[in-house]
Amino acid sequence: MAPEPSAEFAFEPSPAVPGVAGSEGRPIEAVGPWGAAWRRLRRNRIAMASLAVLVAIVACCLAAPLWADQVAHVGPDENNLTGKFERGGKQLYVVTPPPETKPVGPGWSGRYLLGADKNGRDEMVRLLYGGRNSLLVGFVSALITTVIAVILGLAGGYFRGPTDVVVRTTFDVIWSFPVLLLGIALGTALAVGGLHLGPIDIQAGSLWIPILVIGIIYIPYLGRPIRGQVLSLREKEFVEAAAAQGKGPLRIMFGELLPNLASTILVFGTLIVANNILTEAALSFLGAGVQLPTPSWGNMIGEGVNLLSTAPHLTIVPGLAITLTVLALNVFGDGLRDALDPRAKVRVR
Repeated sequence: MAPEPSAEFAFEPSPAVPGVAGSEGRPIEAVGPWGAAWRRLRRNRIAMASLAVLVAIVACCLAAPLWADQVAHVGPDENNLTGKFERGGKQLYVVTPPPETKPVGPGWSGRYLLGADKNGRDEMVRLLYGGRNSLLVGFVSALITTVIAVILGLAGGYFRGPTDVVVRTTFDVIWSFPVLLLGIALGTALAVGGLHLGPIDIQAGSLWIPILVIGIIYIPYLGRPIRGQVLSLREKEFVEAAAAQGKGPLRIMFGELLPNLASTILVFGTLIVANNILTEAALSFLGAGVQLPTPSWGNMIGEGVNLLSTAPHLTIVPGLAITLTVLALNVFGDGLRDALDPRAKVRVR
Protein backbone atom coordinates (compact mmCIF):
# COMPACT_ATOMS: atom_id res chain seq x y z
CA MET A 1 0.00 0.00 0.00
CA ALA A 2 1.52 3.32 -1.08
CA PRO A 3 2.07 5.82 1.72
CA GLU A 4 -0.03 8.93 1.75
CA PRO A 5 1.82 12.12 0.74
CA SER A 6 2.80 14.35 3.60
CA ALA A 7 1.31 17.83 4.01
CA GLU A 8 4.64 19.32 2.93
CA PHE A 9 4.50 17.62 -0.46
CA ALA A 10 0.70 17.61 -0.96
CA PHE A 11 -0.35 17.86 -4.56
CA GLU A 12 -2.54 20.79 -5.64
CA PRO A 13 -5.71 19.89 -7.53
CA SER A 14 -5.56 20.36 -11.29
CA PRO A 15 -7.20 23.47 -12.70
CA ALA A 16 -10.86 23.27 -13.55
CA VAL A 17 -11.75 22.42 -17.11
CA PRO A 18 -14.76 24.10 -18.77
CA GLY A 19 -17.74 21.79 -18.97
CA VAL A 20 -16.49 19.55 -16.11
CA ALA A 21 -18.38 19.44 -12.83
CA GLY A 22 -16.75 21.36 -10.00
CA SER A 23 -16.10 20.21 -6.46
CA GLU A 24 -19.65 21.07 -5.46
CA GLY A 25 -21.17 19.08 -8.31
CA ARG A 26 -22.09 22.12 -10.40
CA PRO A 27 -20.82 22.44 -13.98
CA ILE A 28 -18.12 25.04 -14.44
CA GLU A 29 -19.21 27.63 -16.98
CA ALA A 30 -16.69 28.70 -19.58
CA VAL A 31 -16.26 32.47 -19.78
CA GLY A 32 -14.99 34.12 -22.94
CA PRO A 33 -13.28 37.50 -23.10
CA TRP A 34 -16.54 39.40 -23.72
CA GLY A 35 -18.27 37.52 -20.92
CA ALA A 36 -15.40 38.31 -18.56
CA ALA A 37 -15.53 41.97 -19.58
CA TRP A 38 -19.29 42.09 -18.91
CA ARG A 39 -18.76 40.58 -15.45
CA ARG A 40 -16.07 43.13 -14.66
CA LEU A 41 -18.36 45.92 -15.82
CA ARG A 42 -21.28 44.66 -13.73
CA ARG A 43 -19.08 44.69 -10.64
CA ASN A 44 -18.15 48.32 -11.23
CA ARG A 45 -21.08 49.94 -9.44
CA ILE A 46 -20.06 53.49 -10.32
CA ALA A 47 -19.94 52.69 -14.02
CA MET A 48 -23.30 50.93 -13.92
CA ALA A 49 -24.84 53.82 -11.99
CA SER A 50 -23.50 56.20 -14.65
CA LEU A 51 -25.05 54.02 -17.34
CA ALA A 52 -28.38 54.13 -15.49
CA VAL A 53 -28.20 57.93 -15.30
CA LEU A 54 -27.42 58.14 -19.02
CA VAL A 55 -30.32 55.83 -19.90
CA ALA A 56 -32.65 57.92 -17.72
CA ILE A 57 -31.56 61.14 -19.45
CA VAL A 58 -32.08 59.63 -22.90
CA ALA A 59 -35.49 58.26 -21.89
CA CYS A 60 -36.63 61.64 -20.54
CA CYS A 61 -35.55 63.41 -23.72
CA LEU A 62 -37.33 60.83 -25.88
CA ALA A 63 -40.48 61.47 -23.84
CA ALA A 64 -40.44 65.19 -24.69
CA PRO A 65 -43.58 65.02 -26.90
CA LEU A 66 -45.50 63.33 -24.07
CA TRP A 67 -44.54 66.07 -21.62
CA ALA A 68 -45.40 68.80 -24.11
CA ASP A 69 -48.80 67.32 -25.00
CA GLN A 70 -49.98 65.89 -21.70
CA VAL A 71 -48.44 68.18 -19.06
CA ALA A 72 -47.28 71.52 -20.47
CA HIS A 73 -49.84 71.68 -23.32
CA VAL A 74 -47.42 73.81 -25.32
CA GLY A 75 -44.77 73.18 -27.96
CA PRO A 76 -41.09 74.09 -27.75
CA ASP A 77 -41.35 77.07 -30.15
CA GLU A 78 -44.62 78.68 -28.98
CA ASN A 79 -44.02 82.19 -27.66
CA ASN A 80 -46.21 83.57 -24.85
CA LEU A 81 -44.98 87.07 -24.02
CA THR A 82 -48.33 88.47 -22.84
CA GLY A 83 -50.02 85.36 -21.46
CA LYS A 84 -50.88 84.28 -17.92
CA PHE A 85 -51.10 80.90 -16.23
CA GLU A 86 -52.24 79.56 -12.87
CA ARG A 87 -49.77 78.47 -10.21
CA GLY A 88 -50.79 77.80 -6.63
CA GLY A 89 -54.20 79.34 -7.15
CA LYS A 90 -52.72 82.58 -8.47
CA GLN A 91 -52.66 84.05 -11.94
CA LEU A 92 -49.09 84.87 -12.92
CA TYR A 93 -47.62 86.54 -15.97
CA VAL A 94 -45.38 84.27 -18.00
CA VAL A 95 -43.25 87.35 -18.69
CA THR A 96 -43.93 90.39 -16.53
CA PRO A 97 -45.00 93.52 -18.47
CA PRO A 98 -42.49 96.27 -19.30
CA PRO A 99 -40.36 97.81 -18.01
CA GLU A 100 -39.39 94.74 -15.97
CA THR A 101 -40.02 92.01 -18.61
CA LYS A 102 -38.78 89.24 -16.33
CA PRO A 103 -39.70 85.61 -17.18
CA VAL A 104 -41.34 83.53 -14.48
CA GLY A 105 -39.05 81.29 -12.47
CA PRO A 106 -39.26 77.55 -11.68
CA GLY A 107 -42.17 76.18 -9.65
CA TRP A 108 -43.85 72.90 -8.78
CA SER A 109 -46.72 73.18 -11.26
CA GLY A 110 -46.79 71.08 -14.43
CA ARG A 111 -46.81 74.08 -16.71
CA TYR A 112 -43.59 76.07 -16.61
CA LEU A 113 -42.05 73.58 -14.19
CA LEU A 114 -38.61 75.12 -14.83
CA GLY A 115 -39.98 78.57 -15.58
CA ALA A 116 -40.04 80.37 -18.90
CA ASP A 117 -37.46 82.01 -21.16
CA LYS A 118 -37.40 85.60 -22.39
CA ASN A 119 -39.96 84.79 -25.10
CA GLY A 120 -42.38 83.08 -22.72
CA ARG A 121 -41.57 79.57 -23.90
CA ASP A 122 -41.75 76.68 -21.43
CA GLU A 123 -38.18 76.00 -20.28
CA MET A 124 -38.89 72.37 -19.38
CA VAL A 125 -40.30 71.63 -22.81
CA ARG A 126 -37.36 73.29 -24.53
CA LEU A 127 -34.92 71.46 -22.23
CA LEU A 128 -36.32 68.07 -23.25
CA TYR A 129 -36.49 68.90 -26.95
CA GLY A 130 -33.06 70.52 -26.75
CA GLY A 131 -31.74 67.35 -25.14
CA ARG A 132 -33.11 65.29 -28.03
CA ASN A 133 -31.25 67.49 -30.49
CA SER A 134 -28.02 67.63 -28.49
CA LEU A 135 -27.97 63.86 -27.97
CA LEU A 136 -28.84 63.28 -31.63
CA VAL A 137 -25.94 65.47 -32.74
CA GLY A 138 -23.58 63.81 -30.24
CA PHE A 139 -24.40 60.19 -31.08
CA VAL A 140 -24.80 60.50 -34.87
CA SER A 141 -21.66 62.61 -35.27
CA ALA A 142 -19.76 60.08 -33.13
CA LEU A 143 -21.01 57.32 -35.43
CA ILE A 144 -19.80 59.24 -38.49
CA THR A 145 -16.44 59.85 -36.82
CA THR A 146 -16.07 56.18 -35.89
CA VAL A 147 -16.98 54.79 -39.32
CA ILE A 148 -14.67 57.12 -41.27
CA ALA A 149 -11.82 56.82 -38.76
CA VAL A 150 -11.99 53.02 -38.75
CA ILE A 151 -11.99 52.80 -42.55
CA LEU A 152 -9.10 55.24 -42.95
CA GLY A 153 -7.12 53.76 -40.07
CA LEU A 154 -7.50 50.22 -41.41
CA ALA A 155 -6.58 51.24 -44.95
CA GLY A 156 -3.57 53.33 -43.96
CA GLY A 157 -2.19 50.85 -41.43
CA TYR A 158 -2.67 47.76 -43.58
CA PHE A 159 -1.68 48.95 -47.06
CA ARG A 160 0.99 51.43 -45.90
CA GLY A 161 2.93 53.08 -48.73
CA PRO A 162 1.07 55.78 -50.74
CA THR A 163 -2.27 54.92 -49.09
CA ASP A 164 -0.80 55.54 -45.64
CA VAL A 165 0.75 58.81 -46.82
CA VAL A 166 -2.66 60.09 -47.95
CA VAL A 167 -4.37 58.94 -44.75
CA ARG A 168 -1.65 60.32 -42.49
CA THR A 169 -1.63 63.65 -44.32
CA THR A 170 -5.42 63.93 -44.02
CA PHE A 171 -5.20 63.29 -40.29
CA ASP A 172 -2.39 65.84 -39.88
CA VAL A 173 -4.26 68.55 -41.79
CA ILE A 174 -7.40 68.20 -39.66
CA TRP A 175 -5.29 67.79 -36.51
CA SER A 176 -3.39 71.03 -37.20
CA PHE A 177 -6.51 73.17 -36.63
CA PRO A 178 -7.89 73.81 -33.14
CA VAL A 179 -11.17 71.94 -32.81
CA LEU A 180 -13.37 74.91 -31.95
CA LEU A 181 -11.86 77.21 -34.56
CA LEU A 182 -12.31 74.61 -37.30
CA GLY A 183 -15.84 73.88 -36.10
CA ILE A 184 -16.75 77.58 -36.03
CA ALA A 185 -15.33 78.14 -39.53
CA LEU A 186 -17.16 75.17 -41.07
CA GLY A 187 -20.36 75.71 -39.08
CA THR A 188 -20.59 79.40 -39.94
CA ALA A 189 -19.91 78.80 -43.63
CA LEU A 190 -22.50 76.04 -43.91
CA ALA A 191 -25.07 77.75 -41.67
CA VAL A 192 -25.44 80.59 -44.17
CA GLY A 193 -26.00 78.72 -47.42
CA GLY A 194 -26.26 75.08 -46.43
CA LEU A 195 -24.38 72.27 -48.16
CA HIS A 196 -25.03 71.53 -51.84
CA LEU A 197 -22.54 68.96 -53.11
CA GLY A 198 -23.78 66.68 -55.87
CA PRO A 199 -26.56 64.48 -54.49
CA ILE A 200 -26.04 65.96 -51.01
CA ASP A 201 -28.48 68.83 -50.46
CA ILE A 202 -28.64 70.10 -46.87
CA GLN A 203 -30.50 73.33 -46.22
CA ALA A 204 -29.27 76.03 -43.84
CA GLY A 205 -30.46 75.47 -40.29
CA SER A 206 -30.60 71.67 -40.61
CA LEU A 207 -29.31 69.53 -37.76
CA TRP A 208 -27.18 67.67 -40.30
CA ILE A 209 -24.83 70.65 -40.58
CA PRO A 210 -23.49 70.47 -36.98
CA ILE A 211 -23.60 66.66 -37.20
CA LEU A 212 -21.32 66.60 -40.24
CA VAL A 213 -19.05 69.38 -38.97
CA ILE A 214 -18.48 67.73 -35.59
CA GLY A 215 -18.22 64.28 -37.16
CA ILE A 216 -15.39 65.45 -39.43
CA ILE A 217 -13.28 67.46 -37.00
CA TYR A 218 -12.83 64.54 -34.58
CA ILE A 219 -11.77 61.92 -37.16
CA PRO A 220 -8.00 62.13 -36.37
CA TYR A 221 -8.62 61.71 -32.64
CA LEU A 222 -9.85 58.17 -33.27
CA GLY A 223 -8.17 57.43 -36.61
CA ARG A 224 -4.60 57.92 -35.39
CA PRO A 225 -4.79 55.35 -32.52
CA ILE A 226 -6.52 52.85 -34.82
CA ARG A 227 -3.89 53.30 -37.52
CA GLY A 228 -1.13 52.74 -34.95
CA GLN A 229 -2.74 49.53 -33.72
CA VAL A 230 -3.23 48.23 -37.26
CA LEU A 231 0.44 48.86 -38.05
CA SER A 232 1.32 46.65 -35.09
CA LEU A 233 -1.32 43.96 -35.68
CA ARG A 234 -0.53 43.46 -39.36
CA GLU A 235 2.86 41.99 -38.38
CA LYS A 236 1.29 39.30 -36.20
CA GLU A 237 1.20 35.63 -37.12
CA PHE A 238 -2.58 35.41 -37.49
CA VAL A 239 -2.47 37.99 -40.30
CA GLU A 240 0.26 36.03 -42.08
CA ALA A 241 -1.80 32.86 -41.65
CA ALA A 242 -4.88 34.53 -43.11
CA ALA A 243 -2.89 35.76 -46.11
CA ALA A 244 -1.43 32.27 -46.58
CA GLN A 245 -4.96 30.87 -46.71
CA GLY A 246 -5.69 33.11 -49.67
CA LYS A 247 -7.81 35.75 -47.93
CA GLY A 248 -7.92 39.12 -49.65
CA PRO A 249 -7.08 42.48 -48.05
CA LEU A 250 -10.74 43.34 -47.27
CA ARG A 251 -11.36 40.01 -45.54
CA ILE A 252 -8.18 40.40 -43.51
CA MET A 253 -8.95 44.00 -42.53
CA PHE A 254 -12.59 43.48 -41.57
CA GLY A 255 -12.49 39.80 -40.58
CA GLU A 256 -9.17 39.58 -38.75
CA LEU A 257 -8.01 43.07 -37.76
CA LEU A 258 -11.32 44.79 -36.97
CA PRO A 259 -12.37 42.34 -34.20
CA ASN A 260 -9.07 43.06 -32.46
CA LEU A 261 -9.91 46.78 -32.51
CA ALA A 262 -13.39 46.37 -31.01
CA SER A 263 -12.40 47.24 -27.44
CA THR A 264 -10.55 50.38 -28.54
CA ILE A 265 -13.49 51.50 -30.69
CA LEU A 266 -16.01 50.94 -27.89
CA VAL A 267 -14.01 52.88 -25.31
CA PHE A 268 -13.15 55.75 -27.63
CA GLY A 269 -16.74 55.81 -28.88
CA THR A 270 -18.21 56.71 -25.47
CA LEU A 271 -15.59 59.41 -24.94
CA ILE A 272 -16.15 60.86 -28.42
CA VAL A 273 -19.90 61.12 -27.78
CA ALA A 274 -19.17 63.17 -24.65
CA ASN A 275 -16.71 65.39 -26.55
CA ASN A 276 -19.20 65.86 -29.37
CA ILE A 277 -21.97 66.95 -27.00
CA LEU A 278 -19.62 69.50 -25.44
CA THR A 279 -18.51 70.69 -28.87
CA GLU A 280 -22.11 71.07 -30.05
CA ALA A 281 -22.90 73.11 -26.94
CA ALA A 282 -19.91 75.37 -27.57
CA LEU A 283 -20.70 75.84 -31.27
CA SER A 284 -24.40 76.48 -30.60
CA PHE A 285 -23.52 78.96 -27.85
CA LEU A 286 -21.40 80.84 -30.39
CA GLY A 287 -24.08 80.64 -33.10
CA ALA A 288 -22.27 78.14 -35.35
CA GLY A 289 -24.10 74.97 -34.26
CA VAL A 290 -27.81 74.25 -33.92
CA GLN A 291 -29.64 77.31 -35.20
CA LEU A 292 -32.56 78.99 -33.44
CA PRO A 293 -35.49 78.51 -33.02
CA THR A 294 -34.49 74.81 -32.91
CA PRO A 295 -33.55 74.24 -29.27
CA SER A 296 -30.37 72.63 -28.03
CA TRP A 297 -28.65 72.80 -24.67
CA GLY A 298 -25.92 75.00 -26.13
CA ASN A 299 -28.10 77.71 -27.67
CA MET A 300 -30.37 77.67 -24.60
CA ILE A 301 -27.35 78.71 -22.53
CA GLY A 302 -26.53 81.34 -25.15
CA GLU A 303 -30.03 82.79 -24.91
CA GLY A 304 -30.04 82.83 -21.12
CA VAL A 305 -26.59 84.27 -20.49
CA ASN A 306 -27.85 87.84 -20.98
CA LEU A 307 -30.46 87.30 -18.23
CA LEU A 308 -28.10 85.62 -15.79
CA SER A 309 -28.75 88.18 -13.03
CA THR A 310 -32.57 88.18 -13.30
CA ALA A 311 -33.32 84.64 -14.54
CA PRO A 312 -30.33 82.39 -13.72
CA HIS A 313 -32.38 79.24 -14.34
CA LEU A 314 -32.15 79.84 -18.09
CA THR A 315 -28.42 79.12 -17.92
CA ILE A 316 -28.14 76.83 -14.91
CA VAL A 317 -30.70 74.23 -16.01
CA PRO A 318 -29.24 73.38 -19.47
CA GLY A 319 -25.73 73.70 -18.02
CA LEU A 320 -26.54 71.06 -15.40
CA ALA A 321 -28.03 68.82 -18.11
CA ILE A 322 -24.82 69.02 -20.16
CA THR A 323 -22.64 68.43 -17.09
CA LEU A 324 -24.62 65.39 -15.92
CA THR A 325 -24.72 63.81 -19.38
CA VAL A 326 -21.02 64.30 -20.12
CA LEU A 327 -20.02 63.14 -16.63
CA ALA A 328 -22.12 59.98 -16.99
CA LEU A 329 -20.57 59.22 -20.39
CA ASN A 330 -17.01 59.77 -19.17
CA VAL A 331 -17.42 57.67 -16.03
CA PHE A 332 -19.08 54.86 -17.98
CA GLY A 333 -16.35 55.04 -20.62
CA ASP A 334 -13.69 54.79 -17.91
CA GLY A 335 -15.42 51.74 -16.44
CA LEU A 336 -15.77 50.19 -19.89
CA ARG A 337 -12.05 50.67 -20.50
CA ASP A 338 -11.21 48.89 -17.24
CA ALA A 339 -13.61 46.06 -18.05
CA LEU A 340 -12.16 45.50 -21.52
CA ASP A 341 -8.56 45.63 -20.33
CA PRO A 342 -7.23 42.05 -20.30
CA ARG A 343 -4.74 43.04 -17.61
CA ALA A 344 -7.50 44.30 -15.31
CA LYS A 345 -6.96 43.34 -11.69
CA VAL A 346 -10.65 42.85 -11.00
CA ARG A 347 -11.18 39.19 -10.14
CA VAL A 348 -13.85 37.42 -12.20
CA ARG A 349 -15.84 34.65 -10.53
